[in-house]
Amino acid sequence: MHVVIRKFSNLRSVRAAAQRAETGLAAMLTRMPGFLGYYIFDAGDGVGGSVTFFEDLPSATLANERAMAWVRASIMDLCDGEPEIITGDVLYWSKACANGSKQSTTTAFPDELGERT
Repeated sequence: MHVVIRKFSNLRSVRAAAQRAETGLAAMLTRMPGFLGYYIFDAGDGVGGSVTFFEDLPSATLANERAMAWVRASIMDLCDGEPEIITGDVLYWSKACANGSKQSTTTAFPDELGERT
């Protein structure tokens, strides 16, 4: 699994950027090969960002190229400069899963680490 984090500083409106991303970028990302999830966050004081998960690096790379084209065309009027981008392999994950009326937690290490999955 691969993660892409985009951090925007000095956004004039994090909410407006998020609304545009919800109707534009999110729709595009969900159709990309290898897409697993997309989250937008507001860190306060004009700082916002997104976290996107893909099955592999090639999928994440292609999606990031398209996402940056979307950013340049759709929200540059709301921010001062391009976002800081951080990418990497996910080494560990944990998530709550609905299991009937019970909540359970799933955790995993990628197979390549030779650890538990």
